[in-house]
Amino acid sequence: MLDVCLLGTGGMMPLPYRWLTSLMLRYNGHGILIDCGEGTQVALKEKGWSPKPIDIMCFTHYHADHISGLPGMLLTMGNAERTEPLLMIGPKGLQRVVSALRVIAPELPFEIQYLELTENFQTIEFPDFRLEAFRVNHNVVCYGYNMVIDRIGKFQVEKAMELGLEKQFWSKLQKGETVEQNGKIYTPDMVLGAPRKGLKVTYTTDTRPTEGIVEHAADADLFICEGMYGEPDKLEKAKEYKHMTFYEAADMARRAKVKEMWLTHYSPSLPRPEDYMKAVKKIFPDSIAAKDGRTAELKFED
Repeated sequence: MLDVCLLGTGGMMPLPYRWLTSLMLRYNGHGILIDCGEGTQVALKEKGWSPKPIDIMCFTHYHADHISGLPGMLLTMGNAERTEPLLMIGPKGLQRVVSALRVIAPELPFEIQYLELTENFQTIEFPDFRLEAFRVNHNVVCYGYNMVIDRIGKFQVEKAMELGLEKQFWSKLQKGETVEQNGKIYTPDMVLGAPRKGLKVTYTTDTRPTEGIVEHAADADLFICEGMYGEPDKLEKAKEYKHMTFYEAADMARRAKVKEMWLTHYSPSLPRPEDYMKAVKKIFPDSIAAKDGRTAELKFED
């Protein structure tokens, strides 16, 4: 099961009822935070989630509303007696930006490791999942992210027994390892069925619509996308500042054939995003004007 929480949904500046956009995902003991604007740690406390399991932080770009909450978050993690290393992922310049912000948070009881993105598309592999970073179209270098959990095929007991494999080797084959028994080599494909459907979450914000986003979001279980403007007359403003309207986001969701879309990163001038959803749902019915703290538990199909 993958837990997803959109901690904040605001763009540009926090409001009394809306924190800045930040997303947290929890899976198999891992915590992944994407963006950390002002107020993120307060939003986390309001949700009742702990920062302690966060072992990966990803940044879309380095505008203040996406990273200004970092010093406070690091101090909170340090005060929780964290000692495990923290991996940070973001566009080129990440270490320089974080080092500047850490002038006010210089002493931490844990190491920070940096992975700076330099390609238009990069995959970062972890034992249980992978992160995919892809360039989007903002007025500074900016990335969207996929979290992808693949699933191997179901272990076929009958095949294992037919092959005479001892039970002590079954778990290794399930984990994708090759084993040797009585001088014979056995590979996972000999006892596993076809790969099963996994889970995929796509997060993108601060961008114009691009075909790349549609491609990378294809068939996502959840597509979390910027909706800076809901007002139909704000298209030219969205184009000028390299942002997106609700309707453009819905069109991408439709073309990417995602299961569900959450809008986020609203303009401070947009107090009631839900007022515009009727027209949005005509484009993509499974659209939601997300509010702070919106959570989903994504489960495997079988």
